[in-house]
Amino acid sequence: MQKFSFNKRLVVTMIILIIGFLLIAFSISVRNNRKAPIFVQQIGNEAGGIVDRVVGVPMNGLGHASDSVKGLYNTYTENKKLKKEVDTIATQKVENQTLKNENKHLKQQLKLNETLSSYSKINAVVLSRTPSSWQDQVVINKGAVAGVKKNDPVVSRKGLVGRVTEVNQTNSKIELLSTSNDSANRFAVRLKGKDGTVINGLITGYSTSKNQLIMGQITSKEKISKGAQITTSGMGGITPQGLLVGKVVRAANDDEGLPAKVYIKPAADFNDLDVVTVARRVD
Repeated sequence: MQKFSFNKRLVVTMIILIIGFLLIAFSISVRNNRKAPIFVQQIGNEAGGIVDRVVGVPMNGLGHASDSVKGLYNTYTENKKLKKEVDTIATQKVENQTLKNENKHLKQQLKLNETLSSYSKINAVVLSRTPSSWQDQVVINKGAVAGVKKNDPVVSRKGLVGRVTEVNQTNSKIELLSTSNDSANRFAVRLKGKDGTVINGLITGYSTSKNQLIMGQITSKEKISKGAQITTSGMGGITPQGLLVGKVVRAANDDEGLPAKVYIKPAADFNDLDVVTVARRVD
């Protein structure tokens, strides 16, 4: 039944096309025949106009549809291109920001190095820092080949960060001042009291909750001012004198009212270490 219906529609379509072609041929022959009666020419012209409209409407529709499809494709192509450009701009922006930060840190490190005349400098990049030992140590990309030695102090662009505890040929392990190992923080440091007296002591620990270094074994009874700078004293023969450690936050007195512990805000940011300098004392 469906096949019969299809054949029927096909036959009707063919008949309409044949009639259309005949009308077009008839219209052309009548319009070109100057001897034909006027009313016959009019009939031919009308027939030609009808055929032109019948054929022209779908053709115009196809033309508009083609233009629309072309416009949509051009819009899609342009949109895809713009998305790629936006992605590229975003990527370049991130890369530029990263390079800007790295350049800033390198400038700060170089500025610090210009003030360090009492020791040789070995600049290094932090290679790794595991979450399990985040507060304790980092690994840098310089080792024995570059001249790094065990117990060398290490500074960042802002201040002292720790010392070398393990040296390999091309890398070294740095134990940070923020380590939980209390026996590791034994840098000899000093500050000036209110009357200008030099007060010596040792970095004996670190408070993780307060992010403060602890100075103990204080050798003076002088009062300590809040905000006083703490620097390395150079005692011990390995660490150079004058490396910035931090500033006094507060002093805790013992039962006799004498300074027993000094709490220090570190100059260095232990959570932001990318470029460091190994400082070798030069006597």
